[in-house]
Amino acid sequence: MNTATRLIRITVARTRRRFRAVRTAAGDAGMTTAEYAMGTFAAVGLAIVLYKVVTGGSIGAMIEGVIKKALDAHF
Repeated sequence: MNTATRLIRITVARTRRRFRAVRTAAGDAGMTTAEYAMGTFAAVGLAIVLYKVVTGGSIGAMIEGVIKKALDAHF
């Protein structure tokens, strides 16, 4: 085996070890497709609830009052 081939094999072996170490250390860092789906459903549910609350009578009037006060403020 010549020197170049030996160096290539050593480099490949080191790269594989590093890759395995990184992959093992990362563990289960990301979400799976099912977790993304559940997160999306939860976000949509929260958006619907917030929309209903904001478009309701008293909350909408309160937000409108706050905006009017902010726009009419004198600096």
